[in-house]
Amino acid sequence: MSSSGVEGRDQNGSSSFSIASENEHRQKTKREGMGNEGDMRTGEEEDEECYSPPERQIVVGICSMTKKSQSKPMTQIMERMCKFQYITVIIFPEEVILNEPVENWPLCDCLISFHSKGTNERFPLDKAVEYAKLRNPLLINDLKMQYYIQDRREVYRILQQEGIDLPRYAVLTRDPDRPEECNLVEGEDQVEVNGEVFPKPFVEKPVCAEDHNVYIYYPTSAGGGSQRLFRKIGSRSSVYSPESSVRKSGSYIYEEFMPTDGTDVKVYTVGPDYAHAEARKSPALDGKVERDSEGKEIRYPVMLSAMEKLVARKVCMAFKQTVCGFDFLRANGHSYVCDVNGFSFVKNSMKYYDDCAKVLGNMVMRELAPQFHIPWSIPLEAEDIPIVPTTSGTMMELRCVIAIIRHGDRTPKQKMKMEVRHPLFFELFEKYGGYKSGKLKLKKPKQLQEVLDIARLLLAELGQHTDCEIEEKKGKLEQLKTVLEM
Repeated sequence: MSSSGVEGRDQNGSSSFSIASENEHRQKTKREGMGNEGDMRTGEEEDEECYSPPERQIVVGICSMTKKSQSKPMTQIMERMCKFQYITVIIFPEEVILNEPVENWPLCDCLISFHSKGTNERFPLDKAVEYAKLRNPLLINDLKMQYYIQDRREVYRILQQEGIDLPRYAVLTRDPDRPEECNLVEGEDQVEVNGEVFPKPFVEKPVCAEDHNVYIYYPTSAGGGSQRLFRKIGSRSSVYSPESSVRKSGSYIYEEFMPTDGTDVKVYTVGPDYAHAEARKSPALDGKVERDSEGKEIRYPVMLSAMEKLVARKVCMAFKQTVCGFDFLRANGHSYVCDVNGFSFVKNSMKYYDDCAKVLGNMVMRELAPQFHIPWSIPLEAEDIPIVPTTSGTMMELRCVIAIIRHGDRTPKQKMKMEVRHPLFFELFEKYGGYKSGKLKLKKPKQLQEVLDIARLLLAELGQHTDCEIEEKKGKLEQLKTVLEM
């Protein structure tokens, strides 16, 4: 197996990582143990004091399907991890993972491994567990917990155990050996699952987390039918169907529909103390994926509340997944976790790539440096100043702009002030309870008509008798009459 680069650093000194096999790794270790024999003339000609053995490197192995291990986010993060002086990254070739026994897999000190579906085959999680048991590397994401993440029933059970809010739900298990767990009564605008009633709209999810065919059923008052969600295909993430009946085969979770503002929030943890959050347009709206000019799905940055940060920490620790993605819905003033995806990276965020590599690198060094007697300590930084390389040298990166903006166009206030002294106005004031609160607002057409009638009456008296005792100015009364007649 040929390598895609020199492990750790390439010939120009820049960071890189490689694809390696077990034989390559053993040959490399053997060469390091023998030293540079090809360059030596005799042992006496070499000054023993000048000889220094190669520095011990901590090998981080990436064990996943090729589509994931060579994706842009993984490449960006691993390149940054290689900038740690004592860290080398190798990628397990997919053909080795699928076809070779675990004894022939490359050796590593730290393993980043996660379940996913490849182009033609699924990742052999059983073999990864066997390899971890054989070599005992530091695990970034626990492997056995990934079995639970593949079953939505187990995901919800663990979330409940941790006291994490999630939508009200019930499980319908269609298993001939457990008929008591399959009690479904379907009505026109509701379903009853094992005694739990869910009025429409409600959500129907397959228990298998790999199945993304989630249906939302609408009540007849909203036109009925269902919205059928699926993994994105082009610019579609769901379609409407006139079918209103639930599926009659397979096992499902039925849960209460949560009314959000039309977005889903996706959270990505890197350890219990780091979480990055983004919002996207909910696929339950119209099924059309919003994309930018480069064809990438539009995401919006999200600030997490203190409670949501605590939820992120709980999810990360409960599922023992250092790198973990999960979804939650903001509804009714609360945040409800609705899905846990396991190993997942943010796409197209250089800031996230920097942070993720830094957190993982420091984690690896903190756990393994003492074991291998590597002189290293976590750098203490008072402030992480965002410095980025540019064509003009290194410059500080502008991370955000906060602005409070008010539009300049506004409708002028249409107000009219008028002093009144005539008893008719005071009678109207008393009639509608103005003396109780000391003020009175008249908005109803009948009330405004009474004010208009008073204005017309006073103007008629002023027209007939110029010496009458009306203290209101004629010009103000005419203005009041004109406004109310508009």
